[in-house]
Amino acid sequence: MVLLRAMFVDQLTLFAKAGKGGDGVERWRHEKFVAMAGPAGGDGGNGGDIYVEAVRDLGLLSKYTGDPVFEADNGEDGQNGSKHGRSAKDLTIKVPVGSIVTDVKRNRTYEFFTEGVRERVFKGGQGGLGNEHFKSSTNRSPKETTKGKPGEEGELKVELTLVVDVGLIGQPNAGKSTLLNTFTNAKSAVGAYPFTTLQPHLGDLFGFVIADIPGLIEGASQGKGLGHTFLRHVTRTKMLMHLVSLEHEDPVKEYYTILNELSSYHKDLLEKEEWIIFTKKDLANQHQLDAIQKFIDSSEKRVFVISTESGEGVKNLQDTLVQHLRTA
Repeated sequence: MVLLRAMFVDQLTLFAKAGKGGDGVERWRHEKFVAMAGPAGGDGGNGGDIYVEAVRDLGLLSKYTGDPVFEADNGEDGQNGSKHGRSAKDLTIKVPVGSIVTDVKRNRTYEFFTEGVRERVFKGGQGGLGNEHFKSSTNRSPKETTKGKPGEEGELKVELTLVVDVGLIGQPNAGKSTLLNTFTNAKSAVGAYPFTTLQPHLGDLFGFVIADIPGLIEGASQGKGLGHTFLRHVTRTKMLMHLVSLEHEDPVKEYYTILNELSSYHKDLLEKEEWIIFTKKDLANQHQLDAIQKFIDSSEKRVFVISTESGEGVKNLQDTLVQHLRTA
């Protein structure tokens, strides 16, 4: 797991250079009693291309700050005996999922919002031609060759737009920050008072981004509490984990209160996948647990009952979530 700290880098300019093509060469076949029996110079190999690929590593750009230069290998020169030089291997620059990469010189932009997306950004130079390539019926002893062409090069501006995989929502003190810290060691502030979290905190769970969204209260869709400041972030998440504290006398009612706020703000939010997490099980009485069980039996959504204090149910929730995200 990777911790997103203040040194987290979300914008960086790299320099990349594709490989030069190998040169074509002048070579000759040598036969007994014939010094130059014919042209035998091979073509040069192509230079390596530069690719960019999206991977799940949010801290990746910080690793490039020291020496952000990437150069693919050059193609091999042509060989004797009409053998072509080897083409160079391509070079792949990995960037975090959510990156937008711009070729500054050519004004070409590439989006990397899905893991595994791979694009060629700079083409390697073509290999030159050996003298055998110029042999003809009228030119049986050509000495012409061509040099390999340079590869494309230039600055690549990388801008990371975080794609939040999971948004943790719920009323203040529902346990969002505690769960985020437990899953990702993100060091989100935790306190026994409303609005401990004043802005979203992020954690990286095996490359998946989890956001601790500031607490909702009744009336948030009309701007109460953190209001629209919070709800704007919720629209950017792929799925929601709705946390409800069992400190509430009627936790099921509290769940529907927040659900109503989401619906009032934007009905499309109800279309997002939602898991329901009842937290602080260690504080619940039997009446509450019975009510929760009835809710679970009637709900079509995934429901978990956990206690971060004792650890009950937390490992199962984390394992289930990671497996789900990897196969989604």
